[in-house]
Amino acid sequence: MSNSKITVQASINADAKKTWDYYTNPIHIVNWNFADPSWHCPSAENDMRIGGTYKARMEAKDGSFGFDFETIYTEIAEGKSFSYEFGGRAVSVEFTDLRDQTEVVVTFDPEDENSIELQRNGWQAILNNFKSYTENN
Repeated sequence: MSNSKITVQASINADAKKTWDYYTNPIHIVNWNFADPSWHCPSAENDMRIGGTYKARMEAKDGSFGFDFETIYTEIAEGKSFSYEFGGRAVSVEFTDLRDQTEVVVTFDPEDENSIELQRNGWQAILNNFKSYTENN
């Protein structure tokens, strides 16, 4: 396992309260949580407390492939940041309020099967999807 973490980020043209809500509320998560338009997120659950779980189903729209993504929260600073773990990997998400914009920074441990570039591009694509959904709804 590599020691170097991967970071992706986006500046969202929305206030921090809306950005946090759209990022953590399952009603919104299902609308943006996929890296490619040929995929979707048919369901999501979020028990946002330390020790609580976040679950999302990610599937190819043609039904050819899908997987369940499940994490356990390790830290939460309401409206500002949270961290979670899955499969021995750690992820942190930070929200910085810049008045009319909110910067979202996601830092995560890479896995060993895919290249760093592929992992970064996939997570960035999901974050870009989040940015587009949040700004247009």
